[in-house]
Formats: sequence, structure tokens, C-alpha cells
Amino acid sequence: MAKKLIHLEGLLAFVMGTYLYFANGYGWLAFLLLLFVPDLSMIGYATNTKVGAYLYNAAHTYILPFVLILGGLVFPADWPLMIGLIWSAHIGLDRMMGYGLKYETGFKDTHLQKL
Repeated sequence: MAKKLIHLEGLLAFVMGTYLYFANGYGWLAFLLLLFVPDLSMIGYATNTKVGAYLYNAAHTYILPFVLILGGLVFPADWPLMIGLIWSAHIGLDRMMGYGLKYETGFKDTHLQKL
């Protein structure tokens, strides 16, 4: 049951992030180019699993994207809102697909399942 809720939550985050992005009039090209940028955090696994898990998890929690979204709403700048919405959509897509936050024991050990 909990796993299904997390997948549903991810679907809703992906849909809302995507909808709000395009509702604000931002373009497809930036969305497509930036959607998978958070996955570059996997480069930390080249060092070791601890660094990899830390970087991956930092890039795959909603904290930083929500700070950007808030900044984009408070200040007269489009780029924080745009990046925050794309980043939130990415995290939602990952959760919807079953990819969770990583444990230090290995890339395939996540808070959702063992891949």
C-alpha cells in the first residue's frame, strides 16, 4: 500500500510540475534539456557509494526545488521557478517509476525497493 502511494505521489508531482511549467509559458526545449540534469548527481558513485548516495539524495529531494520555486514566486526572476518546476517534475517521475533515495550500501538499495 505505501509503495503504491509513493508511486501515485510521484505521478502527481510529475503532472503538477509539468503542468505548472507549461502554464507559465515556458518552452519545450528547456524542459527537455533540463529534465534529466538531476541524474548527473550519479557521478558521485565514481568516488564511492557514500559520496554517490549523498549527492544523489541531495539532488532527488524536494527541498532545493521548492526553495527555487519559492524564490521564483517571491522575486521577479523566471529562471528559479522554471528550474524548480522541472526539477520537481524529475523527482516525481523518478518516484513514479520506483526510483527512491539511495542508501550508502549501494546504488540499487533505495527507500522504495531493492532494484
